[in-house]
Amino acid sequence: MKDRINKQEQKGALIIGIPRGGVITADIVAKKLSADFEIVIPRKLTDQDNKEHAIGAIMEDGTTYLDQDVTNHLQISSEYMEKEKSYQMQEITRRASLFRKPGLQYNVKGKTVILVDDGVATGATIIAAARWIRKQQPSRLIIAVPVAPKDTINLLKEECDAVEVITNPSNFHAVGQYYQSFDPVTDEQVIKIMQDRNLLPR
Repeated sequence: MKDRINKQEQKGALIIGIPRGGVITADIVAKKLSADFEIVIPRKLTDQDNKEHAIGAIMEDGTTYLDQDVTNHLQISSEYMEKEKSYQMQEITRRASLFRKPGLQYNVKGKTVILVDDGVATGATIIAAARWIRKQQPSRLIIAVPVAPKDTINLLKEECDAVEVITNPSNFHAVGQYYQSFDPVTDEQVIKIMQDRNLLPR
């Protein structure tokens, strides 16, 4: 990834990871680039009949991405959508209390931001995060992920200045296919990274 980001972009860049798995990846990228590090916390919005199925994603301030084709096909009601948004925003607040210092402000304006996750399937959470970051007025926004399907990459290109992907297989099924080990990342692992970077008290 370091070879794909030019020297000018590396200088003064801010690497932002998405919990949980993306924090591990972003921490590695930040160390390789000797760059500042942060996290943002989007949450998937899920289908009422299948909680594993993402229909969009949301940020703490209400910044939202919805897959309109999916929501129309599933005939998602506005009442359910508002309840789901409210629930996920509460979960974001809970996670933020675990992973970030209370009252800690983001320092994004005017910076090159590299938004990192451990891989992308539908792209919902990373798109919501990118839309939120855009509101903070970075000078440039790059999305960087190890793996993503080609269709999703095209969606991501509409949300940022550049997309960096190591592999974009045509036979993509799930992010975990491309890892030797894809065990769930725990809250404790994220907290330790934030503590090691002095972004959380020990």
